[in-house]
Amino acid sequence: MKKTLLILLFFSSTLAYSQSFYRFKFEEPWSFSASAGATQYFGELYSFWKYNEGVQPDWNANIGIHYTFGTNLRARLDFSYIKMSGQDPPSDPRANRAIRNLNFRAQNWEGTAMIEYYLFPVKLPNIHRNLWNPYIFAGIGMSTNTPKTQLDGEWVDLRPLQLENNPYEKNIVVFPMGLGLKYKLNVYMDLTVEGNYRFTLTDYMDDISAYNISEFYLDLVDDYVTGNNPDRLRLAVRNPDFLDENGLPDVDKILRNNGRIRRGSGLTHRYDGYMTVNVGVEIYLSPDIWDNFFFRNRVNEKAFRFW
Repeated sequence: MKKTLLILLFFSSTLAYSQSFYRFKFEEPWSFSASAGATQYFGELYSFWKYNEGVQPDWNANIGIHYTFGTNLRARLDFSYIKMSGQDPPSDPRANRAIRNLNFRAQNWEGTAMIEYYLFPVKLPNIHRNLWNPYIFAGIGMSTNTPKTQLDGEWVDLRPLQLENNPYEKNIVVFPMGLGLKYKLNVYMDLTVEGNYRFTLTDYMDDISAYNISEFYLDLVDDYVTGNNPDRLRLAVRNPDFLDENGLPDVDKILRNNGRIRRGSGLTHRYDGYMTVNVGVEIYLSPDIWDNFFFRNRVNEKAFRFW
């Protein structure tokens, strides 16, 4: 009799133990992520690739929705708030850009759709996820484009002014791509580190593209002299060599120079871009996550920890 009871107790305890792990045997294809980190802009006011200008970081915040659809593949939708800026003062002297005295800042909203490819399989039960899993990703998206600069102590929206007589859109296409690394914190959550560079199809994220103002300086001068829109010339020409003693554009000097006042690199085939480096968490949306992750210390039910 005792032997029979011991066998029954053994099998019941084994069954209960197995059932306690049963919830972790399901694949959870959906997950939610949140991250934040640094932003670096690349354009006419900053060139990491050619000159040594240090880093001019801003910040960003991001949320994402992920879905596993292949052995090593996941789909992802991201929504981001991205702040970026650039200015001449830290420019490398070899770039011959410091005398422009130009600057900008932007606060953009971005939405992207991407595909992630992981080194190790991701279509498996959560409990079997690899401790470390590097991945690469690429996709397409849209971002607002709202460069601004300061004039008389106020931030002015540059896009409507068309300083180079070349209109550009408020919303632009972006192509994100990069790499990341995930670390499994527990059954339900990963720690993520990711670098994401966005290629764009515009050279006006900083409102600068032309090498100088020679092609449109007469229009700028006309708007200034007539009072039609004097801010255009004031914002396009900030080089102290072409300002009068009051800090306003010296029209005579500008006309005598035929508008050969440096503005950008003149490399119109090289579009602007920006990069983010973020740290965040990703939570897998298991049906029992509320019972066993957030409320695992309930009195009437014990839950297993995996960290």
